[in-house]
Amino acid sequence: MAADEPTIVATSMVFQRGGAGPYDWAAGPVYRYAAELARTGGRRPRLCFLGQAGGDDIGSRAAFYAALSAAGFEVSHLALFPMPNHRDVRAHLLAQDVIWVGGGSVANMMAVWRVHDLPPVLHEAWQSGVVMGGVSAGSICWTLGGTTDSFGPDLRGFTDGLGWLPYANGVHYDAEERRRPLMHRLMREGVLAPHGYATDNGAGLVFRGTTLAEAIVDRDAAGAYELRRTDDGDVTETPLPVTRI
Repeated sequence: MAADEPTIVATSMVFQRGGAGPYDWAAGPVYRYAAELARTGGRRPRLCFLGQAGGDDIGSRAAFYAALSAAGFEVSHLALFPMPNHRDVRAHLLAQDVIWVGGGSVANMMAVWRVHDLPPVLHEAWQSGVVMGGVSAGSICWTLGGTTDSFGPDLRGFTDGLGWLPYANGVHYDAEERRRPLMHRLMREGVLAPHGYATDNGAGLVFRGTTLAEAIVDRDAAGAYELRRTDDGDVTETPLPVTRI
């Protein structure tokens, strides 16, 4: 079984951290939510982790495996450093219920994906009902672009996403004070798309096809927002109703 239509879960939902070191991670409810969207029929969900935004860091990958395996998933990963770890990348990705993209540098990740001709395979998986999801870089990548620290500590605009979702995307909206004003400025100036969405830490957006279906949160204080550039060049920001998962 698979999602009944192409589905993307684009989030600012980070792992819950334990007290036993930097890689003591626990999976939040968004992963089970994504698996439910994939309609796995009660079997153990198959989830593949893509960590290219973090340079395929082995520590993060191990922590991801531990957290998602403990949550009841059949976990795998696609590495592209130093070379693909699957002989048939397409077959592996199409066999998944969920493909989850981790955070890091969205600019570097997109460059690596394109060198390996991965976007057409991911698009085929999306269209076939594999639920696509991710956090931060793994949220921005599906859209036209957003704000990023990919190029250094000062936030900048990124405009080279896959563009399957024709929007601007602001992640970690409440986590850094420059995120919101930069998003507004870049939309006003036409650097980013005139229609966009933003998520606080702990919030996510569910798209069915290219239409927003629902905004979700895993904590009470998190919010999600719709942004539009008006005819006079201003940007309006409207809080979205959210569902706690």
